[in-house]
Amino acid sequence: MPYYQTTPIVKDKPQLSVSSERRIRILQSIGDIDADRWDRCANPASRAFNPFLRHSFLLALEESNSVGPGTGWQSFHLALESVDGFETYGAMPLYLKGHSQGEYVFDYAWADAWQRAGQNYYPKLQSSIPFTPATGRRLLVCDGQDNLEVQKQLMGGALQVAKELDVSSLHLTFLPKSEWDCLGNMGLLQRMDQQYHWQNQNYANFDAFLQALTSKKRKNIKRERKQALENNIAVEKLRGDAIQEHHWDAFYAFYIDTGGRKWGTPYLSRKFFSLVCASMADDILLIMCKREDQYIAGALNFIGSETLYGRNWGCTENHRFLHFEICYYQAIEFAIENGLKFVEAGAQGSHKMARGYLPRATYSAHWIKDEGFRAAVSNYLEEERSHVQADIQYLSQHIPFKR
Repeated sequence: MPYYQTTPIVKDKPQLSVSSERRIRILQSIGDIDADRWDRCANPASRAFNPFLRHSFLLALEESNSVGPGTGWQSFHLALESVDGFETYGAMPLYLKGHSQGEYVFDYAWADAWQRAGQNYYPKLQSSIPFTPATGRRLLVCDGQDNLEVQKQLMGGALQVAKELDVSSLHLTFLPKSEWDCLGNMGLLQRMDQQYHWQNQNYANFDAFLQALTSKKRKNIKRERKQALENNIAVEKLRGDAIQEHHWDAFYAFYIDTGGRKWGTPYLSRKFFSLVCASMADDILLIMCKREDQYIAGALNFIGSETLYGRNWGCTENHRFLHFEICYYQAIEFAIENGLKFVEAGAQGSHKMARGYLPRATYSAHWIKDEGFRAAVSNYLEEERSHVQADIQYLSQHIPFKR
């Protein structure tokens, strides 16, 4: 169990010097930086668009009180700027945390070990998108900048903040492999895990995808899709202005039900869904199921330029295979129809393999202040990486596709 600290201590140090020309400014709210400046770093034209890195997504988390005072997530973002503050070169989403909840890269055992040694593991620093186990850049660099130089300056600033705050550790999770490699070269500890992602092989339609599967898997999926909707269940795919407040009212009831059964208190407030829809509705795909004129289930997805990200699911009626239909098969159909390369359907779930989602490594990097503790974690991670790689290799030999 985590050792929860409700009010991490924050020292007031608004900026750090990087060079005679650059500084790092600490943002204790994402609202402390202009949205255009942040977004030019988060989603520059040269990079695949990631909706979770948007200023508006992070702002909705704060303004809905899903993160902030009392949640154990305190915004502590970094902006790399010119000394006069007129230019922004890079940014880093960062939170001062009083627990390890809502991260999906589990370090509870580390916290327990450090607590048993008589030390405080919390607060710690976490570079991630809260409650979102989706791959994305954490060292955000604007176009036109030296990528490696800015990454080093941001990471140097993050480590300086960690030392100023005297935290136990700093964690960057769900990294692209290129950042993971870069941070490993900087001396951070490297961790691997796995998820199950679907990849589009330029399929013309869902039937073309099915034809790529073995006969048994193809028949199973057809059977599941038929049975999922056989109780007069209708599916609605909603985007943009089509998503109304009554849809969110229904979906939030599903979200609360699932959250209550899985992990206790759900992380996101009802207000979050209204705010994020008001600012980025075109980046949202809300799939809702209706039976006898009542909504009974739904799945929330966010749309990137290359990837559809499945995030939340819930229902008030249980129908066999409905979860697979709405979260996996409808997502695949949408990706094919819209030319997306990938579907990330969230954390865990080896059952996804039978439905065309294949194992894919996920990456995180970690800095630990204490040298002895760092050495122990390093040894553990070396063994863990070996097991993860072996598991992915084994699973890759049992894919549902035709050889």
